[in-house]
Amino acid sequence: MKIYKAKDYNDMSRKAAGIISAQIILKPDCVLGLATGSSPIGTYQNLVKWHQQGDLDFSQVTTINLDEYKGLPRDNDQSYYYFMNEHLFSKVNINKDRTFLPDGTEPDSAAACQKYNEIIHATGGADLQLLGLGHNGHIGFNEPSDAFEKETHCVTLSERTIQANTRFFTSEKDVPRQAYTMGIQTIMSARKILVVVSGEDKAAAVKAVCFGPVTPQVPGSILQFHQDAILVADEAALSQCSDLLAQKGGIA
Repeated sequence: MKIYKAKDYNDMSRKAAGIISAQIILKPDCVLGLATGSSPIGTYQNLVKWHQQGDLDFSQVTTINLDEYKGLPRDNDQSYYYFMNEHLFSKVNINKDRTFLPDGTEPDSAAACQKYNEIIHATGGADLQLLGLGHNGHIGFNEPSDAFEKETHCVTLSERTIQANTRFFTSEKDVPRQAYTMGIQTIMSARKILVVVSGEDKAAAVKAVCFGPVTPQVPGSILQFHQDAILVADEAALSQCSDLLAQKGGIA
């Protein structure tokens, strides 16, 4: 895994956006795997700015998102479709018919997962998959488990993840307890993976993911096996990795 050190969140966001913009420029009809949450917001802001300046064209891009809360319709302001529309889709010239997320309104988990797997397969999979990183090392909503899940599945969120997401809802009881998420096999099938991490509160997770044993108890640790994975993290998020990075030969 390549590790790029950023000074702070804004620097991390610019660096990550630069990697994504290069993908779009080199392959205008690329498939982007996208993530939600607070970590990629700055990345999307930079992409929107560069599009508005005339430097990026999203007209041929297809997107597949990592996950969606089960039970939330698209017009709910906490759904991930709403998030993506708010931060990216409505601000660039993307064809919304080629923007895909799991259907959170489908109560039949097996049907929802099968349908989304079919969509992902039809796109050919992600050329670049953007990821955030949870405090417990989760990627997407793949929580610590006894095994790595393969494809799209319905997951019951851990208490820690529920608490982390409470800040986005009126109260803790409003946070959905389940979500549809891409599996680890699907994520690992992306041709390039880009992880963005910011903040000292993620430092232990970064250390475990980048330098700990590969285990489904730390889902993101599987990224150590990917042939083209990049982690862009700020100084605070890398604060527990200084000695390990020096042994590895440093960072870019």
